[in-house]
Amino acid sequence: MKKKTIIIAEAGVNHNGDFNRACEMIKVAKLAGADYVKFQTAVPELVISSIAPKAEYQKETTGAEESQLEMCRKIHLPLTAYKRLAEICEEEGIGFMSTPFDLISIDTLAELNMDYWKIPSGEITNLPYLRKIATKGGKVIMSTGMSVPSEIKAACDILIKGGIKAEDISLLHCNTQYPTPFRDVNLLAMNTLRKVNPAGLTGYSDHTTGIEVPIAAVALGAEIIEKHFTLDKTLPGPDHKASLDPVELTAMVKAIRNIEQALGSEDKTVSDSERPNITVARKSIVAARDIKAGEALTEENITVKRPGNGISPMMWDTVIGTKANKDFKYDELITL
Repeated sequence: MKKKTIIIAEAGVNHNGDFNRACEMIKVAKLAGADYVKFQTAVPELVISSIAPKAEYQKETTGAEESQLEMCRKIHLPLTAYKRLAEICEEEGIGFMSTPFDLISIDTLAELNMDYWKIPSGEITNLPYLRKIATKGGKVIMSTGMSVPSEIKAACDILIKGGIKAEDISLLHCNTQYPTPFRDVNLLAMNTLRKVNPAGLTGYSDHTTGIEVPIAAVALGAEIIEKHFTLDKTLPGPDHKASLDPVELTAMVKAIRNIEQALGSEDKTVSDSERPNITVARKSIVAARDIKAGEALTEENITVKRPGNGISPMMWDTVIGTKANKDFKYDELITL
């Protein structure tokens, strides 16, 4: 059986800087069946310069008047909030994660004993950042949007040189567009990531609309799935429209768990559930008309019909030419 997929419900900044909403998102992620709820931790002034433009999708969702820095100041929680969020996750029985976007945030999250560090796609080429993560040790999940294999390999090498084991580095295929057009998803690129770091897990961080693509990723072998969710898609903010609502998040988790069961193993066997139907669906050799004892069995007086609890039609050549050992009525199972 396939190992259980790690499902990360990405709250991100969809709380819009509202601590109470962040707490509610923890409960929603738990009820949906996710393994982790993940936030984003940042000191906006340490991440974004005053001249940094918004991405086009951010302009579409939040307007072009304010700067990227001004937007992010509104939607980030203070660093002091994350300790309490981690405590609430423990109380609710769901794993806590948060992505740090700057060196100070790394130090803040290091105190919270997360199971995984999450490195976002935009930090794959950030050498000081990668080195800082490596000094903290532990396991790493790294998204690979906007990257090519050589860049991903270089980032992995930095982490490994800094002390992170290769088997503790998981790579997520990702496309950093919100929402991602289906034509640009390229799920089969997960196979390339497996070659970049064969020792670690491989998964997929999804930014498409709907739930089909992450489910397909699991069918293709993804071991980790990350997906944005929100309490309300109509809320202001850059990521809400490309996120799942609570009902969709629950449906995605349920579908992934179903696919895990459906994948099974490479063994082709008769399952317990289908075994009773062998007799019903297969066929046996039966009398095509009334046959007298001693009469030769020929292609004219025998045929093949259900049920399958008699002589198998695979024995046809053996039966043809023998003599009936008793009288057979029409449709009666032939016995030798």
